[in-house]
Amino acid sequence: MKPEKIFDNGIDIRPHSSGIGFIYGEDVFGPEPENRRLDDIRKSLMNPSCTGPEVVYSIAMDVGKKKDKELLESLHLLFGVVTYAAGTLGQEPVRSQGHIHKISAYSGWSTPEIYEIWTGKAIIYMQETAEDYPGKCYAVLAKPGDIVIVPPYWVHATISADLENPLTFGAWCDRDYGFIYDGVRQHNGIAWFPIYDETKELIWKANPAYKPSTLIRKRPGDYSALGITKGQPIYKAFEENPERFLYVARPQLKENVWKHFEP
Repeated sequence: MKPEKIFDNGIDIRPHSSGIGFIYGEDVFGPEPENRRLDDIRKSLMNPSCTGPEVVYSIAMDVGKKKDKELLESLHLLFGVVTYAAGTLGQEPVRSQGHIHKISAYSGWSTPEIYEIWTGKAIIYMQETAEDYPGKCYAVLAKPGDIVIVPPYWVHATISADLENPLTFGAWCDRDYGFIYDGVRQHNGIAWFPIYDETKELIWKANPAYKPSTLIRKRPGDYSALGITKGQPIYKAFEENPERFLYVARPQLKENVWKHFEP
């Protein structure tokens, strides 16, 4: 199925009509996408032997406008894009397996991430830790044009919540990005599994490998303290003020915000 009309994201990048990969405009640079396959993520699914699309999602890290390439490198910022296949993974929606960002050599912190949904609908799932008690758990529903921020050190996973349209999103990340899967895999996945019931309603099932926790389902919060203006594409926000998102690469700049953060 072809994606719905893309959100006006301020940069000429579109998901390919095949659902795999991207089309870059003439003024945009970007790599060949990497594909994450079902076999790559089985260990973190509720049913590791489930069936689903062979390629679950395509990811291209370090894209942007050619005029901004040197500036992005100097600020240690990286823009990434991801597009998900349509369909399901057994009873679960198409999703990522869940990870924590590694400690960046640049900042000495695990770094945050700023998501912007372009097509489809997403649930950005977050939990405070990958320990036996996961702490606060959130499922944040986001639609095209919505922005969701994941704070430093939190486990997070991206879930496609639209059976009719593939999910595509852009994200600001630290250039020294890396993913830690160990804690999630040791618990056979995230603390709450999203599944479709017999009526195709998305419900949540607690993962028994964790101690009991509460899941908070909500819409994106107010991120004005982090330089987010609702309705303004995050790439355009960067162009308007290139230092607006310095805290992505240097999270300590917003240390007080992270202490009381709610997605």
